[in-house]
Amino acid sequence: MTDTELPRGSRTTPRRTVLISGASIAGPALAFWLNRYGFAVTVVEKADGFRGGGYPIDVRGTALEVVRRMGILPRLQDAHIDLRRISFLDGSGDTVASVDPHSLTGGTGNDLEVPRGELTAALYEAVRNDVQILFGDSIDTLDQSGHGVDVTFRRGGTETFDLVVGADGLHSRTRELVFGPETGFHRYLGYCFAGFTMPNTLGLSRETVLWNTPGRAAALYAVGDNDDTVHALLNFVHPAPPFGAFRKPQAQRELVVGVFADAEWQVPGMLYAMRQAEDLFFDTVGQIHLPRWSSGRVALVGDAAYAPSFLTGQGSSLALVGAYMLAGSLADRDHAAGFAAYEHDTREFVTLNQNQVGKGDAALFPATAQALQQRNEMLRNLSAMPTPAERPAHSALTLPEFAP
Repeated sequence: MTDTELPRGSRTTPRRTVLISGASIAGPALAFWLNRYGFAVTVVEKADGFRGGGYPIDVRGTALEVVRRMGILPRLQDAHIDLRRISFLDGSGDTVASVDPHSLTGGTGNDLEVPRGELTAALYEAVRNDVQILFGDSIDTLDQSGHGVDVTFRRGGTETFDLVVGADGLHSRTRELVFGPETGFHRYLGYCFAGFTMPNTLGLSRETVLWNTPGRAAALYAVGDNDDTVHALLNFVHPAPPFGAFRKPQAQRELVVGVFADAEWQVPGMLYAMRQAEDLFFDTVGQIHLPRWSSGRVALVGDAAYAPSFLTGQGSSLALVGAYMLAGSLADRDHAAGFAAYEHDTREFVTLNQNQVGKGDAALFPATAQALQQRNEMLRNLSAMPTPAERPAHSALTLPEFAP
């Protein structure tokens, strides 16, 4: 046994303690696997409770094997959204093309698309009885020492953990505390978006309708059959991140209204619904690129470490795979060797998927008139194009079997 290996009994006596910040996807998935390997896990989440809802998300490629090993694949298969078509409209609202979603994304028949709330609920229920979850709180300060990480919580109190993992998303507080401001690692991709739900006035059923003009897109997404509400998305090119609008919902609404003020089709009604929406989510489209995913006893996973952006459709899948790889890498190693193995064995997969920006899904939002015309011509000819058998980046990592 080397000095970086831990005796098998040490996984349970004494149990190594881990604090995970974030209870969305990466956090509960990591908690599941760390608990399986004998860690004492605490999850802290700033929201007051479990968060359901949200846009549909994809579980593809290697991530499908992760959820299978977790035992939640059948539940997700039952929740799969069988989207029947995507219709593309021009600036006047006339149809450019209606296509089979798989012919556009290049996905396989095994890919899953599920309501985000279904995945988060499955993950939450898989860990709720086995790990401690602290809702309505967050990390305030971190202080690393030779023996652990001293954590001060926003609601008061200090506790020491052997390890801390930030699974707290694109705008990670944990990453900021350990690695510095987000501006040093955020790669802005030139878009902003606003998402919300609104009445299904068009009677859409298991379909997406996407309106485009150069640099602007408006989408309505119906996940069920004749649901009363649809997911709405307003996406637009913006020269720089609008930092003044972050954490200011009214400023966000005003920015979006200004961009889409002269838009046709259903956009005026979407703007009206956005003004009334209680679930408005506004953000930039960007990626996180870090030279290292850990520092001392603190590591990052999911969007906090390597957000690929929703243009790749791989954010949730990378979170699931990253959580599995991080936990398994720590199972029989100390933190330094475990974090190094996690990054060594996972980074290439992450890079391949981040590089999907500019391919496939990114073509949904052409920034220029020329790019929009080219996209539309591609769509008109899509029915004659063979569907790719797979998207290698999604399945480029074969999951190892870690010791139980």
